[in-house]
Amino acid sequence: MLYLNKQQRHELVGHADNALPEEACGIIAGKGERVDRIYPMTNTDKSARTFFMNSEEQLKVMKDIRNSGIVMIGIYHSHPQTEAYPSAHDVELAYYPEASYVIISLRDRNNPDVRSFKIIEGKITEEKVVVQ
Repeated sequence: MLYLNKQQRHELVGHADNALPEEACGIIAGKGERVDRIYPMTNTDKSARTFFMNSEEQLKVMKDIRNSGIVMIGIYHSHPQTEAYPSAHDVELAYYPEASYVIISLRDRNNPDVRSFKIIEGKITEEKVVVQ
């Protein structure tokens, strides 16, 4: 389960929308299942089908997370034209079994879909996203 507040969900969807036509990506940090911070990142792939985070930004974010006493609990990215479900490429790049992989679908821009998954050894399991 992943707990977001309404502002955090709005931030995720807003980042995805602003990145169009490319995928947006970023890091989610918090404690346990509760999100404390969202870190939007630059998609250096500049692609509508893939993402790769800027490594310098990643280093800064990981230092900030550590200094804030929280941990990385997830990675997010958007699917501008497809459903909020991990692609084969997403599964290939799922290196953190403890992480939640959050996908924001903008296929229906009037009704964005935010879903989260655990991906362990290629097995995809959806987890509930609770917005409070």
